[in-house]
Amino acid sequence: MTTNSKVEIARLTVRQRSGMNRFFCHALMTGVSMLALSHVAMAQEATTEDEIVLDPITVEDSQTAEKGDGPVKGYVAKRSRSATKTDTPIEKTPQSISVIPADQIEDQAAGSVAEALRYTPGVVTEYRGTSNLHDEMYVRGFSYVPKYLDGLTYGEASFGQIEPYLLERVELLRGPSSILYGQANPGGVVNQTTKHPTGETSNEVELSVGTNNLYSTAGDFSGVISKEEGLSYRLVAKGITEEEVAGDIEKNRIAIMPSINWTPNVDTSLTVTAIYQNDPDAGTRGFLSAEGTLYPTENGYFPRDFYVGAYDWEESSRTQASFGYQLEHAVDETLTLRQNARYNHIEADFKSVILDNFTSAGAQVTRAAVQSGDEFDQYVIDNQAQLDLETGDFDHTVLFGVDYKYSTKDSWFGRKSLGNENWQNLSRYTGLTQLGRTSTDQHAEAWQAGVYAQDQVEFGKWNVSFGGRHDWANSDVDNYLKSTKTSQDDQAFSGRVGAVYSFDNGIAPYASYSTSFEPKVGVDQNDDAYDPVTAQQYEAGVRYAPDHGGYMITASVYQLTQQNIVSTDPADSSKTYQTGEIESRGFEIEGRANVTKNLSMIASYARINAKTVEDENPANVGLKTSNTPRDQAALWAKYTFDQGVFDGVAIGGGVRYTGVSFDRKNTTKVPDYMLFDAMLSYDLGAVSNRLDGASVQLNAVNLSDETYVSSCTVGAWACWYGPGRAVTATLKYNW
Repeated sequence: MTTNSKVEIARLTVRQRSGMNRFFCHALMTGVSMLALSHVAMAQEATTEDEIVLDPITVEDSQTAEKGDGPVKGYVAKRSRSATKTDTPIEKTPQSISVIPADQIEDQAAGSVAEALRYTPGVVTEYRGTSNLHDEMYVRGFSYVPKYLDGLTYGEASFGQIEPYLLERVELLRGPSSILYGQANPGGVVNQTTKHPTGETSNEVELSVGTNNLYSTAGDFSGVISKEEGLSYRLVAKGITEEEVAGDIEKNRIAIMPSINWTPNVDTSLTVTAIYQNDPDAGTRGFLSAEGTLYPTENGYFPRDFYVGAYDWEESSRTQASFGYQLEHAVDETLTLRQNARYNHIEADFKSVILDNFTSAGAQVTRAAVQSGDEFDQYVIDNQAQLDLETGDFDHTVLFGVDYKYSTKDSWFGRKSLGNENWQNLSRYTGLTQLGRTSTDQHAEAWQAGVYAQDQVEFGKWNVSFGGRHDWANSDVDNYLKSTKTSQDDQAFSGRVGAVYSFDNGIAPYASYSTSFEPKVGVDQNDDAYDPVTAQQYEAGVRYAPDHGGYMITASVYQLTQQNIVSTDPADSSKTYQTGEIESRGFEIEGRANVTKNLSMIASYARINAKTVEDENPANVGLKTSNTPRDQAALWAKYTFDQGVFDGVAIGGGVRYTGVSFDRKNTTKVPDYMLFDAMLSYDLGAVSNRLDGASVQLNAVNLSDETYVSSCTVGAWACWYGPGRAVTATLKYNW
């Protein structure tokens, strides 16, 4: 058997001669594995009336079997670590999870993690339109969901971004997940899994050109350093330059990720990964007003390329560095130890002229000059002990863990108001100077320590999981402008319990209850420190994941409630109370299928009803959560021809629908919109064997060049146009 073979024997029928004993039957079953290993199928003629029908047998070697953090063939992942921190089949996970494999990221030419999640239900990926600096996302009505890298927290929810070409898969775990990750947004978490050494030699290079003066080059190289010592490597890198539509502002990036794996034996594995990503021109954060985008000014609408800034006062740079390792050792057949650790560094400098206000009379734009700087360091370590036990008819996967993270952040912000001008005749302010730290100047330190335990129990067709976690968290903030220091200590318990019942036909209903917490820094009107913001979720659903097919269909309903939200006394804005409560109820369905070897599909739909149900100000009760459309739907399909005149051609296309959304006060309504995407690729190896491994691909996003507003956040003040049509052509070579 070769190292990448998989043989399935769907049914084996054996006819016994008279007097044949059971020993021969067992011996023949053992021989089935050897037949699979040698790729030999044997049929035997019927000679008697007795017949034994054996169950299906699948033989798959360990190198090609899908792992919970490894590559996925096609669009359908069967396993994941994100929901349990153990390598668990998704069908046995009592919580909604979506896995976006590298194949999908490549087919759709996603330029960010947010873009990779465009066809995923329940997530708002690009509410800032083209101003997507940090992959800020809403899930189930809550923002912003935290981002993780190989299971460890990365940056902050609105600070930090990883180049998607470095990733093997992106996973969205919906709902409260504090049991494994500590303090977290109740909407969910996004786990980004990096590409690791494969233990095989493979290489890839690609060149891309596109609209908006896009040019990029990328490479992915892996191989074996020493087979005897179990050493292998991988090097992934990408460089890209393009221009923003508004103002033709340049965006540039270089990202490089070397990694080494050491597997001295079958029981031990160590992977060390480093990432360096430099965005000397990271892009703007500009926004516009509702007047001019949603409805016209007295001089008409703002064009999509309307630029409110000043070219001499436009800077957005970011540098990110990360170094970490993943260590696993199987002590014996029962006990496995793991330690994952990572250091992250992110620094960013930003200055721009932004819109401050819009006055209808005279179509006057008021602008402000802003400048900021941030430097962030983060240390994370997660220690795990996994026990695989059997107690009678019960199989247990028990996980114990202790994790710790520590971070420091220095940040400052300056602002200067500028004058009013008609939006069609803006000056570009060439004389602006350093603003200084006028609005914010602070140093923050924070740490969190947590202990957790989880048991996944399998008996018969049932899979039951339950667990709990206790966290201690501390934060200290030095405010240099006010010469004050604020310290806060919090602790919280969180947990999850769930059950799955797996029918033989692949249908698996499930139900779960989970909780989460997030520290809230500050004091109320009595100078008492705020309690952590807490949340609880009830979720029920059903999956269809048959063993014989590449399908994963999940439908779920949920009720998610968040408490201890700070609200302000309407009669006295200096008084605050932790009485606010948000409730989100919804339904989601996602279908992923490798229908045939030629056809792959993704379909999704989400309905979200998220609103404020309690607040000190009665006027806020009943308000819908901002930037959360009630309905979302998406469909994507790809078909690959493997014979005839179209041999080597692959064609794909998709449609995305986003429903109506509102700003925070529900006074500004953002209309719904529908977008179309397309791809076309050609395997040049179909022309000549000399071109084996070479391919070309064409992608178009927002094919009809629809002009739309992606969101309005703060009343009529902060609105964003969505990205227009973008076309990219890629030439790729694999060997």
